[in-house]
Amino acid sequence: MFVALFVILLLAASVTGRPVVRTIRDTSQFDKLLEKHATETGLPIILDFYSDSCGPCRQIAPAFKKLAKEYEGKAVFAKVDVNKQHEISGRYGVRSMPTFVFIVEGKKVNEFSGAGEQQLRQFTEMAVRKAESDNVKLEFDDLLQFYAQNDAMKDEAAVNTVYQKCVEATNKKRLKKNKKEECVGGPASGLARKLKKKYTSAPKLAKRFDPPAKAEGDFPERVTIIGAGPAGLSAAIYAARAGLTPVVVAPPLGGQLQGKGVDVENYPGLANMTGPGIVNNMREQAIQFGTKFQSEEVLSVDTTKRPMLVKTNTTNIETHTVIVATGADSKWLGVKGEWELRGGGVSSCATCDGFLFKDEHVVVVGGGDTAMEDALVLARTSKLVTVVHRRDTFRASKTMAERVLNHPDITVVWNATVKEINGADISVEGGGEEEGSETRTVVSNVVITDVNTGDDTTLDCAAVFVAIGHSPNTKFLDGVVDYNPDHGGYLLTSPPSTSTSVDGIFAAGDSADAIYRQAITSAGSGAAAALDAERFLSEKGLGNEEAEFQAELLREMMGESGGKQEEGGYNAYADSANAGRGRKETSKVEEKKKKNEKVEPKKAVEEEEEHIEL
Repeated sequence: MFVALFVILLLAASVTGRPVVRTIRDTSQFDKLLEKHATETGLPIILDFYSDSCGPCRQIAPAFKKLAKEYEGKAVFAKVDVNKQHEISGRYGVRSMPTFVFIVEGKKVNEFSGAGEQQLRQFTEMAVRKAESDNVKLEFDDLLQFYAQNDAMKDEAAVNTVYQKCVEATNKKRLKKNKKEECVGGPASGLARKLKKKYTSAPKLAKRFDPPAKAEGDFPERVTIIGAGPAGLSAAIYAARAGLTPVVVAPPLGGQLQGKGVDVENYPGLANMTGPGIVNNMREQAIQFGTKFQSEEVLSVDTTKRPMLVKTNTTNIETHTVIVATGADSKWLGVKGEWELRGGGVSSCATCDGFLFKDEHVVVVGGGDTAMEDALVLARTSKLVTVVHRRDTFRASKTMAERVLNHPDITVVWNATVKEINGADISVEGGGEEEGSETRTVVSNVVITDVNTGDDTTLDCAAVFVAIGHSPNTKFLDGVVDYNPDHGGYLLTSPPSTSTSVDGIFAAGDSADAIYRQAITSAGSGAAAALDAERFLSEKGLGNEEAEFQAELLREMMGESGGKQEEGGYNAYADSANAGRGRKETSKVEEKKKKNEKVEPKKAVEEEEEHIEL
């Protein structure tokens, strides 16, 4: 009976899947791993060449495992002991440890040596992006149809010549047994780019590998958070600490705070930290409590069935609740110097950065309520504020416009647009006496153009605040949830909660906040959304289905066995790789005891490494 119980426990445990970091035990296994993911999944392989006696190897190992958990389902992580796998180490020319090799479609695309966690993350992300971009195939019929629409002079034979070149490029570095009549991966996407450049359109590309289907026994996520700014990460920390194991889905580029290179001075308790530094700390804290991350872009959310389905560019995620924390992007002018001087005097947040330009002349661009608010905020600390507006009247509310027009430290330039923003190099203090000073480019003036006469005027200033509005990143929810009728694109919530018009979908941060748009208010609403999601799950009776499933199996088996344990049984929770050996050896000992033979003490046996499925 306990053998059956042991088997059931193994089956229940298998829900968690294979180890996040696989151990390569021989060359044959390694070659099969390469072939499988080059021809069946398209997933990149991240290899850690290590040695147990290597100090830096031990130092980076936890980061490697943490990264493997973060990119689970997006990349395959494996470790290779250089002292045991000489052939594999020699194949990649490993000369120092640790060495990390990044493989896409069976080919090395990058490598580096050393215990650099930032490099490891950067190269992993690059490998994942390449694998995703190469996950395409071009069918001959689609290429034929493309030429029929764009270059009818090419007959089928001519089109086939083009297609065969792509096939040859695809098979160029494949083993003979792996060569196929197909145009896929880099050659397919490269051909599509060339055709688009020539004809301004490209042939249809299909996905080469389908998104990995959920394995039987997998369970829906309880909380899926879309967005990884202050709102999303705050929600992740709260949900993770509540034991909900949230999944954060967001591209790696980051939001407004991620792009803020100067110090953030208005977030309590975090003085002298940049935006990326704050985001990184939040991310590390979320991971520490069990949050999982997927660096993907969400395309849509299907609420027609439960659990809901979050569709990304590479996979589908079943989930009971969704927290939308995608933020809102500032609208920019798109003029020369604007991008280059962001963080050097060009900003979209007067509340965040206005104090940095105390007693100086600053320019505000815009004519709505946001521009009026920014101008009034800046007038408290700046010597002079100039508002540049392209019309002869403000679009702002009458009250706000009158306050700006009547303020003694604010002037208005009507019927004008910004043509370019110029900068100048200044010396700033370096990291210490030895480093000395360093040069930095900051805003020096702005060139504005009169829309009526076309004349240019240069205004000397220390900063330019662009206040022409924000665009919430919520288009993927069109037709799914209700928007705020007073603020286009922002999600409508039901105060004081973060609930939207759809049960189980909650909104936090700038995706629903058209008024404050601050990192700290976003973080607060993210925490509120996590609490709302936790309450929703409790009310609907949606607990930890995976744990409940395993507990139910255990209860059933214990019920069948009457809860009695036979003598001479073995530990059902022991490593499955050693369970069989334990039973066999115990029976031999018992036989010898019955025959009164002397039982020799057995030497300790090294624990086998876990079995690895390819």
